[in-house]
Amino acid sequence: MATVEETKAKAKEKMERALEALHSNFASVRTGRANPMVLDRVLVDYYGTKTPVNQMAAIKTPDAHLLVIEPYDKSSLKAIENAINESDLGISPNSDGQVLRLPFPTPTEERRKELTKQCKSLAEEAKVAVRNARRDANNALDKMKKDEGLPEDEVKHEQNNIQKLTDDFISQIDSALATKDKELMEI
Repeated sequence: MATVEETKAKAKEKMERALEALHSNFASVRTGRANPMVLDRVLVDYYGTKTPVNQMAAIKTPDAHLLVIEPYDKSSLKAIENAINESDLGISPNSDGQVLRLPFPTPTEERRKELTKQCKSLAEEAKVAVRNARRDANNALDKMKKDEGLPEDEVKHEQNNIQKLTDDFISQIDSALATKDKELMEI
C-alpha cells in the first residue's frame, strides 16, 4: 500500500507530465514565426520506416519566417517534401534540389483566432489531466483512511496540500496559455 508521501509524489509527477505535454503541444502549434518543432510530428516514409524529419535532416532558421531543411541523404529530399505536403502544416515547401525552404507566412486574423481556440482546447485537456491526478490522489487518501485508519484531520490536511498543488499547476497552465495567446496574436 502506498504511503501518503508516495501518493502526493505520484500526483505531482502526473501533473508535471500534463504540463510538459502541454508545452510540447504548444510548441507544435504553428504561429507566424518559423519554429523547427512544427516538424516534430511530420513522419517521412524512409526505406519503409516512418522517420521524423528532424532525424533525417538539419533544420535551420535563417530568419523569423523561414525554415531551411537540408537532408543528410540528398535522395530523401523528395520524400521529405511529400511528407510536408501531406501533413496538416498548411505550408508548401520550395525545393532547389539541395534543400527545402519552408516560408512561414504571417497567419490571417481568422487563422490566429482558430489557433487560439486550439490552444485553449489543449490547455483544457492539461487541466483535466491535472484534476484527474488530484482526484486519484484524494481517492487514495480516502482509501487509506478507510483501510489503514488514517486520521480524518490528516486526510483533510493532505487533501488541502494536494489542492494547493493542483491550483499551482492550473495557474502554470493558464500562464502558458496566456503566453501562447500573446505570441499567436502578434503580427
